[in-house]
Amino acid sequence: MASSDDYQQLDGIAVAEGIRQRRFGAVEILDCALQLAESLNPKLNAITWPTYEKARDLARQLDGATSRTAAPFAGVPFLFKDLSAVSGLPQTSQSRLFATESSDHDAVIVKAFRQAGLISLGKTNTPELGLTITTESAYAGPCHNPWNPDYSTGGSSGGSAAAVAARIVPIAHGSDGGGSIRIPASCCGLVGHKPSRGLTPVAAELAASWSGMSVGHVLTRTVRDSAAMLDAIRLQQPVLYPLPPSPASFLATLDQVRPLKIAVQRTHPQGAELHPEVLKALDLTLAALVRAGHRIIEATPPVDYSRLSRLAGRIINVHVAQAIIPQLEKLGVDLATPLLEEATRRMAKRGAELTARDYVEAVDGLRQLEIRMEEFFRSYDVLLSPVLAQPPAPLGWLDMNSDDMKTYLQRFNSYSGFCALFNATGQPSTALPVHQSNAGLPIGILLSTRWGGDDLLLQLGRRLEVEFEWANRQPLRTENSRPG
Repeated sequence: MASSDDYQQLDGIAVAEGIRQRRFGAVEILDCALQLAESLNPKLNAITWPTYEKARDLARQLDGATSRTAAPFAGVPFLFKDLSAVSGLPQTSQSRLFATESSDHDAVIVKAFRQAGLISLGKTNTPELGLTITTESAYAGPCHNPWNPDYSTGGSSGGSAAAVAARIVPIAHGSDGGGSIRIPASCCGLVGHKPSRGLTPVAAELAASWSGMSVGHVLTRTVRDSAAMLDAIRLQQPVLYPLPPSPASFLATLDQVRPLKIAVQRTHPQGAELHPEVLKALDLTLAALVRAGHRIIEATPPVDYSRLSRLAGRIINVHVAQAIIPQLEKLGVDLATPLLEEATRRMAKRGAELTARDYVEAVDGLRQLEIRMEEFFRSYDVLLSPVLAQPPAPLGWLDMNSDDMKTYLQRFNSYSGFCALFNATGQPSTALPVHQSNAGLPIGILLSTRWGGDDLLLQLGRRLEVEFEWANRQPLRTENSRPG
């Protein structure tokens, strides 16, 4: 019999093993997850579309089956991010413009998660259309950080991060088009791996992946859950993008490690100041890497970050306009509608004004950047950098609906800056929760490498996990009670 407290100590692999070995049932585990959701979600606003009864039905079916399924995560409680289509559920993307929309199909990656055996409790909070790095939309309201409810969870996978950090579920869906898995992982004390472009499921259309900049995966508490989920959902043949090289099993290769040549980036790409606690996180990581025998060299990627921002921004704006304009036409309104937040409105306007030539020039420019970063990783195995320039921001500090967009953009650029490079190049990148500030807020570091080097990052991440023991940290606890 598993108590709520017992459940909170288990990662996804441990939950799946316990169900498979009949140490506890799927319904029993689900009751623990739902008890936590009902207790903690009112404080967090992480789950915006609950499907608790449907989850219970699926858990009962699993417990009643005469033989156990081969699905690797059968019975593990899970959550989908609201940006992906889930059949029968609202498809609002946390925007008032799409408030009445619902989906009649599952997104490709949602199907992959279902095939892995995960049982979803619902959909999670995001910023409007996933367009910023905090989760506090005008539609759904702010998502609160489990470590301190006055602070941001990051974005755009902030609801998923909050739910995993609070241990409502051990694993939750995330997508990353400019840091949207890694930034919430850093803010909430989690592992956030952005896979190589082409490794995980994507719809066969450019808009669904922001022309290759956005990929899907999960947020987890442990590296092994992230590796095992890659094994479960990885593509076996190319869809839209080339299939990167990878081992037969990411999970099976976690213990393979070798001395590495690691570049460290200690300055902000556009000159912003790095907070002392962020630098401390880097120093703690560097000390651990030196003790493990790795070679450390200070080096900065050969990138014009201002140009990168302009080119990536063009592509994102085109896809924002592509998503919004048909809905405006459907509703008979224009871009001046109050149904859109100010930053979204401006992005859509710029996207609508861009030409085909503008778009192609941006794609070509990012391809050139991709080649330069491939050359960089011929000299270095891994790049270590911060995830964010500051600890998690207070709620309200980044406001997409602000009437002062100049300040909003200045804050956005000075706070972020490290993650988006690897969306532009398609290379893998992992946030790891190595540190907590004096105020008790998580601070992650970023490991990045060549395209197809996901196994290397997970192996190095596993070594750091042993060193820093972050899986034992827990922000919110409830009474140790057994499900009824």
